[in-house]
Amino acid sequence: MNVTRYIFATVFFYLLGLSHLAAQDQSAQVAGSVLDENEAPMPFANVFLLDATDGELITGAITDEAGNFYLPATTKLPLTLGVSTIGYDTYTSEPFQLKPGEQKHVGTIRLTVQVSALDEVTVKAARPDVLIQADKTVVNVEGTVMAEGNSALDVIGRSPGVFVDADGNINLNGRTGVIVLVDDRQTYMSAEDLANFLRAMPADNIRSIEVIQNPPAKYDAEGAAGVINLVLKKNNLNGTNGNIHVGSQYNGLHTPSAGATLNVKNNKWTSNISLNYNQFGRFLDLDIFRRFQLDNGLSEFDQEARLKLLSKNLFFSGGTDYQINDRHSLGINLQASTRKGTEDGNSLTAISNPENTDRNYLNALNDGESDNLRMFGNFHYIGKLDTLGTKLSADIDYTHMDAGSLSLLDNQYWLNENLTDGTSDKIRTGNEMAYSIFTAKADFTKPLGNEKVLETGIKGSWVTSDNLLEITKSVEEGPFTPDPNSNHFLYKENVLAAYASYKAPISEKLSFQAGLRTEYAAIEGNSLTRSEINSQEYLNLFPSAYLQHQVTENYQIVYNLNRRITRPYYRQLNPYVFYIDPLTTEEGNPNLRPQYANNLEMNHIIKNAYQFSLSFSQTENAFGQIMLQDDETRKTRIQMQNLDRTQNVSLRAVVPVEFASWYSTSNMLQFNGNTFQSQLGEELLDERQFSFMARTQHNLILPKGFKLELVGIYRSPFRDGQLVINAMGWMDAGITKTFKDDKLSLTVNGSDIFRSMKFKGNIDFNRINTDVQQYNSVQSVRFTLRWKFAQGEQFNVNQRSGSTEERNRLE
Repeated sequence: MNVTRYIFATVFFYLLGLSHLAAQDQSAQVAGSVLDENEAPMPFANVFLLDATDGELITGAITDEAGNFYLPATTKLPLTLGVSTIGYDTYTSEPFQLKPGEQKHVGTIRLTVQVSALDEVTVKAARPDVLIQADKTVVNVEGTVMAEGNSALDVIGRSPGVFVDADGNINLNGRTGVIVLVDDRQTYMSAEDLANFLRAMPADNIRSIEVIQNPPAKYDAEGAAGVINLVLKKNNLNGTNGNIHVGSQYNGLHTPSAGATLNVKNNKWTSNISLNYNQFGRFLDLDIFRRFQLDNGLSEFDQEARLKLLSKNLFFSGGTDYQINDRHSLGINLQASTRKGTEDGNSLTAISNPENTDRNYLNALNDGESDNLRMFGNFHYIGKLDTLGTKLSADIDYTHMDAGSLSLLDNQYWLNENLTDGTSDKIRTGNEMAYSIFTAKADFTKPLGNEKVLETGIKGSWVTSDNLLEITKSVEEGPFTPDPNSNHFLYKENVLAAYASYKAPISEKLSFQAGLRTEYAAIEGNSLTRSEINSQEYLNLFPSAYLQHQVTENYQIVYNLNRRITRPYYRQLNPYVFYIDPLTTEEGNPNLRPQYANNLEMNHIIKNAYQFSLSFSQTENAFGQIMLQDDETRKTRIQMQNLDRTQNVSLRAVVPVEFASWYSTSNMLQFNGNTFQSQLGEELLDERQFSFMARTQHNLILPKGFKLELVGIYRSPFRDGQLVINAMGWMDAGITKTFKDDKLSLTVNGSDIFRSMKFKGNIDFNRINTDVQQYNSVQSVRFTLRWKFAQGEQFNVNQRSGSTEERNRLE
């Protein structure tokens, strides 16, 4: 047994043994459901039990999507039950006391609208509430400091176990392959487009963030690391409700942003619309030092590059729901987005030669532009088939995207200082891509009584893409001629899926959920240029389960396991060759196979606030960006390949501390042990590394409408396949001032205050010896001015669940 497995086994059985040290009193349970005045379910309402003698909080939870709740209860105290949510009067029950093992069902609780419900809510909490459930962690950000003046990407990066790098790539518990949903609907965007979309979305539009590390069977199996679901605010006002914001950021570039959200209800019609515009710009400073060990000595490449990247992004979303009657509704959702980007850069490389003291120089000027148009439509139906909670829902989605880019590399070569005697060439690259995605799904939920629930569903998706890459070259200002690396690539993918899931109690303290998802996939990649067809066909089973052990009223253990898949982005399967500079190319890989992850987690939860988690993940065919080097030509190729296996062991602690009603903190410490194993060419990659990450977040509510947030993050050195990355730490801060009864707010945010979020790494593997340094001009200051408005009577906007996988793989 190796050291990593020994440590994992020791800690696992130690934590497992904690359950036998806890008190074993016979806990009772209180259950019920929450509706509004119109008999509609109230999801995400706060439900809590108080000590009837002194009003102290005993435990709490939130209602599920059907408005139901289940609370473990003590039998030693008289209790009162309370229910609260924004815009409604708080419900408080008469005192009662339970017998050991009693299962008390309080029936239906109906909340009434506050008379002052049209006023904006005053922020009273310094930090967001983190609710830990059996299958997910819910971060409630509505009405908190975290939501003020930040973007959706900012608050995602501050959720438990989540890390967002300078490029906007999302990492969960030390692993990549995270799927992001908005109101249970897939965003279907590439990593770059998703980051731009989340930067444009104000965090003030978000009610809560659900971090689902081990998703149950009803979710698509896509996403090896898990799922993050953004639950948007649901307007409870008849008439209009929304907000408008404008802002600007400076990080060496001035980039403005603006947006508006509006919700309207008229009798049975409920509509919403959102329009957001932003610019995202940065300077990328890059230093690469490469060493080539040749037969006659050492050759060194010293490259310095500076790129200016700017994108202009416009996002529109809108939807309308029609309530046919109390049980049936129909609706549509539409999305449209455009992105125009420019890239200008200069790269200078000095090359030493082993046989003499001469130095060759390469200066590469890059001038590029790109555009992207995406359209999305969703039609959905929800039917409540009885009063017990039986529900049928169906969705049909269609997505189309057109993207194009054109870049010109202007290269000059010279020897020593003889600039006038040099040579030149040019490389022009044009890329046109078109994607179409059609998906259809249906889900059925059937409560079976006594807290037992059966869920089942089916889904089909059909994807086609057309990718044309045209490369031409010109030497010494001559005419452009075709390059053999040009390629026309067609891709088709059909996936059929079905799932079933069953949830039930085992005893007074134990409950479980088990599910199985089956997916059949048929894939064909066709390179028309090379007359090559690559086909794959496979049938996969994806089991999932959790076991919840309520040891005492203040202590529970949740065991989670599942199997997940991450399919390649469509562009990664295209056998293209893209020139970064004349000596460095990026290549697609038509033989790239999906990666599969088997995940196991044990989560100790104390007082519904403190979390201690131990998890293990093993990924087969794991994606890894591999650097390949040709010593003879001294050229480098970068390609995504499958590693044989990676393993991750993670131990995470989340500890919130509230010093006062106006000052609280949330702290996280996570330890990771990673193993990478794969045969790469003639060499075996077999590396193990221990790393850790610490984050502390401080939220303060100050007098006169000021709110302050401080966030500090540190990451120790860690490994990603061939690459070893140095330690880095940084600090962000933000301050908000509210005016006009909290309806107007001004926020100033500073990122990477000490300019310390610098990437440094190196590769020393299989004759490759390369050092990399990079800074993305993360240090910035951002101003945001936001006005919130609300007018009208109570109403509810239905929450939709569209299809869930394919568009996220666009890149």
